[in-house]
Amino acid sequence: MRLTTFAVLVTAIAGCGGPTAAPPETRSPGQRSQEASAVSWGRFRGPNGSGVADDAGPLPTRFDPDTNVVWTTPLPPGHSSPVISGSDLVLTAVEAERLLTIGLDRATGRERWRSAVSAPRREALDTRNHAAAATPAVDPDGHVYVFFGDFGLVSYDADGHERWRVPLGPFTNVYGMGASPIVEDGLVILACDQQQGSFLLALDATTGAERWRTQRPEAKSGHSSPVLWTAADGTRQVLMAGSFMLSAYDLATGDRQWWVGGLPFEMKATPVLDGDTLFVQGYASPFNQVGEQFEIDGWDETVAEHDRDGDGLISRDEFPQAQARGYILYLDLDGDGAMNEEDWRYYRAAMASVNGMVAMRLGGSGEMTAESLVWRYDRAVPQLPSPLLYQGLLYMINDGGILTVFRPATGEIVDRRRLRGGVDDYYASPVAADGKLFFVGTSGKVVVVDAETDGTPGGSLDRVTVNDLRSLAYATPAIAESRIYIRTVDALWAFGE
Repeated sequence: MRLTTFAVLVTAIAGCGGPTAAPPETRSPGQRSQEASAVSWGRFRGPNGSGVADDAGPLPTRFDPDTNVVWTTPLPPGHSSPVISGSDLVLTAVEAERLLTIGLDRATGRERWRSAVSAPRREALDTRNHAAAATPAVDPDGHVYVFFGDFGLVSYDADGHERWRVPLGPFTNVYGMGASPIVEDGLVILACDQQQGSFLLALDATTGAERWRTQRPEAKSGHSSPVLWTAADGTRQVLMAGSFMLSAYDLATGDRQWWVGGLPFEMKATPVLDGDTLFVQGYASPFNQVGEQFEIDGWDETVAEHDRDGDGLISRDEFPQAQARGYILYLDLDGDGAMNEEDWRYYRAAMASVNGMVAMRLGGSGEMTAESLVWRYDRAVPQLPSPLLYQGLLYMINDGGILTVFRPATGEIVDRRRLRGGVDDYYASPVAADGKLFFVGTSGKVVVVDAETDGTPGGSLDRVTVNDLRSLAYATPAIAESRIYIRTVDALWAFGE
């Protein structure tokens, strides 16, 4: 199933709150706290969204439902990725009207607790999105934080007992929501980008009380999750990719510090850091590709020439660019089925933005676009999978399975080819550990590539192993110690030597 223009699967989107009956707990709270602190895959894509588990291994190269299976646990439907909280795995799912958060024992796959909240509404979703799309976050004490677009934020303790809930929404995202929360310095941070009223939110992790909320008026469509960066003066900053730009916010106050333009109008991938350099990619539509853009007249000229019924709006039938007529659903900000002047300004800005992978230097104050650009690249850019920086090389796999390998300092192409034996669609983001790269395709193929440490052209991409889980897969894997955990549409798998 190939992604069509503007379609998005968000790899990255619980009333009674008590847990269902669970087997007796054999670990003390102190043990659970120490275990939670020892494992760092506690958010979407692990440590700061990097997708890298530096201390994990050994990990298998070859596995399938009949090989190297430590355990497999059937699950209700969901697209969220598993996260690791000490000796537990946590993920979300949906069953009937119940929004589930599930804790599994990491050693055995046994369900240890299951908690739920009831969905007060059913928001419209792209057919490839899911009501349990956002990945949970956990803190060093084992507290769990989950977001559902149909509800809001909920926190549980390490045994699944509800601590607090903060209803949010309803939202106006044509695809449905998808960004995942993070937790840092006692704050739960959540990006709520939508067609109208986008904001970045910080809640007290202990009480759920709102600490700050910063409006993001430029953000109209987004599903990226934030990453954290420490500036030279020691200030912790939240880096948030969104429509048209990346913005940096003070973690403590939410104040916007600086921003960099040059991104497309729709952002889904989560950026990755390399010291004071950030790599961020975005793809909005084929018409945002270099060489494919087209001129769009201003509002007054358009209304004068094309508003045939004289209502002061541009309807779908009056849309002058036939090739973009189907996009009115995504560009009509107030959802009334026609374009007004504000919608038209957004349409012009959206079509003028450019797909690309951008390397930018971080820091500064205010507008930093001119000063920040290190390099950019505009071919085979993905909508969904986030980039991966591992052992000195930057990897970017697009939705169709074309892998591009860069030297991160310069943007020089080390290699670019379709994954051998891995023809598939890719919604999940790649992860890496133990000298290996893992790419999960939607059909359940898991392609394992040996990472190339010296950057020899073609070196790593010639050493490929293709596994087949024989089940659809959309979630990004989690890695810890000698295990990789992969979620398919109906189960969670643990593989190891």
